[in-house]
Amino acid sequence: MAASLLSLGELFVVVAVAGAVALRFGLSVIPLYVVGGVLAGPYVAGRVGLPYVEGGEVVTLFAEMGIVLLLFFLGLEFSLDRLLQSKQNITRAGAIDIAVNLPVGVAIGILLGWSVVESLLLGGIVYVSSSAIITKTVIDLGWIANPESEPILGTLVFEDLVMAAYLALVTSLVAGGEGLESVAEGIAIAFGFLGALLVVVQYGTALFSRVLDVSDPEPFVLRTLGVVVPVAGVALSLGVSEAVAAFFVGMGFSTSGHRERIERTLTPVRDVFAAVFFFWIGVGTDPRLLVTVVVPVAVAVVATTPTKVLTGYLGGRVYDLTARRSLRVGLGMVPRGEFSLVIAALAAGGSTRVMREVIPAFAVGYVLVMSALGTVLMERSDAVERLLRRGDAQP
Repeated sequence: MAASLLSLGELFVVVAVAGAVALRFGLSVIPLYVVGGVLAGPYVAGRVGLPYVEGGEVVTLFAEMGIVLLLFFLGLEFSLDRLLQSKQNITRAGAIDIAVNLPVGVAIGILLGWSVVESLLLGGIVYVSSSAIITKTVIDLGWIANPESEPILGTLVFEDLVMAAYLALVTSLVAGGEGLESVAEGIAIAFGFLGALLVVVQYGTALFSRVLDVSDPEPFVLRTLGVVVPVAGVALSLGVSEAVAAFFVGMGFSTSGHRERIERTLTPVRDVFAAVFFFWIGVGTDPRLLVTVVVPVAVAVVATTPTKVLTGYLGGRVYDLTARRSLRVGLGMVPRGEFSLVIAALAAGGSTRVMREVIPAFAVGYVLVMSALGTVLMERSDAVERLLRRGDAQP
């Protein structure tokens, strides 16, 4: 118990230092949390004989809470009515996104000589953007109140829903192809649960309002967590994304009349667990394995950064945004994160060396680069726009 508490204490010291460095130099804190996890983990600090943090059950659970709360806060910015009103735009922008980025990843895998299943896994890793990283950065930059937030969040919702079906499919394929029946069953369970949750969100506004109708802050926080965390846990146990479930619960609370109070009261809680989530990504990273996938990661970064920017830009135009705001949408879709790592963890249970060793190492390296690059591009979007304009002005 003492060792676990000491390890957890080391985690919070590292993220506190990373936050202070980011504040001092005006940097994005997310990549620094990840790097802090790498340095404090078993593969760096542990190898040189220093106390290190393991990605054990407690840290993993805290990281899960980070994903859940980030997506819950994202849902607070939406209502189901707003989502349904935008369903055509969400579908069009999401279709552009998947039609370009998933095939690019599959093509890279085939060019590397991988099998169809391995290439499909790679396609998913490079296709899906990070809801957690993008949500936090959008909130931190103040974009959440801007027009570009709608296509960004709408496309993330589309991707998360696609992931529900995609994960059911590749789980079966990695396990040896248990047949169409098992795939169809997994997809049916996922969408059945999400459909039921949407019904509760649509007709449960009065219930959500009564649950949080309490003046004291302590029971208010506990009641909020007492709804969102169990729902996310049930989703995960059914093979459904806990992130998508938390997003839908957030939509339910968005019309309860308590949205501003939730944001004011739970923001510090969200940020603590979010920091642990990004730290946790780094803890499981072995820098030595990253060396073996430098070339594939570099190829993927060069190939998929422009495609994400392009499809995000086109998604912004679907929403009738200006070229400037559409560019922000494109830059905002660049970060990759939690779902890419989930796919990599799934691949690690496969039967081939590429699945067991190469894909997990690739995913970690790719996420590290794309999370850092994506957040920097979002923060420096004005400079990127000026650079592009200068290029267009050249004869």
